Amino acid sequence: MMAYAAIAAGNVAVITGGASGIGLAAALKFAGMGMRVAIADLGADRLEAARARIAAAGAADVWAAEVDVADADALAGLAAGVTARWGGADVVMLNAGIGPDSAITGPADVWQRIMAVNMWGVINGAQAFLPGMLERGRAGLILCTGSKQGITTPPGNPAYNVSKAGVKVFTEALQHDLRGREGCRISAHLLIPGFVFTGLTVGVTEKPAAAWTADQTVDFMLASLERGDFYILCPDNDVPRALDEKRILWAAGDIVENRPPLSRWHKDHGEAFKAYLKR
Repeated sequence: MMAYAAIAAGNVAVITGGASGIGLAAALKFAGMGMRVAIADLGADRLEAARARIAAAGAADVWAAEVDVADADALAGLAAGVTARWGGADVVMLNAGIGPDSAITGPADVWQRIMAVNMWGVINGAQAFLPGMLERGRAGLILCTGSKQGITTPPGNPAYNVSKAGVKVFTEALQHDLRGREGCRISAHLLIPGFVFTGLTVGVTEKPAAAWTADQTVDFMLASLERGDFYILCPDNDVPRALDEKRILWAAGDIVENRPPLSRWHKDHGEAFKAYLKR
């Protein structure tokens, strides 16, 4: 399979948000396959600790770079550094994300930072790495980390939901662009994690029973890539795929059936949603 061909010993994987969580789990998995791995994140101490773990996992070579993905120039510099060091990237995982609480009324700086990291970090990363990947003409893979919250958009953190909805739309457009390029051997995929115990699991110090580990999520991602899936819709220990599918279809049905937005949580439609789940 073309996308999976990029994941091979000696090839290069670049991962943003690679010092912890799903990003680090992916870096360790790629390292164990003998790939060369670059991780980008913030915090020199975190990066060095992650670099040491990745090197110990068997990576052919490791580079840890302190990069703010909200800065397009910084990501362009990362891409240039990867090219100078290893000739270019085969796998680019645009995974960096933050999740502070937000509200419709602000504060504005929280909205701006969430959008800058979660959405613009993905756009900046794709624009930095894709030209070089196309020029090389090799099999390539761009993975963008989205969220179920960017699809069903539940109440509670609107800035995060908007940012992840943007990642979904951008990744769909990216894959459409790539498949329309004659001879292109690069594919894009949207990783949609379930409940995962990571650094974004605010206020939780031990893994909840309902949550998957980051390792489980990466294993599922790799199996999905082998199947050729674009939408890598991950379950967890609480929500099976069938429930996710019903929630997604109900959310789309708000438009088709002309229901109020977020009707799943609307007082006049909540019981209808519960009945729908039982069918």
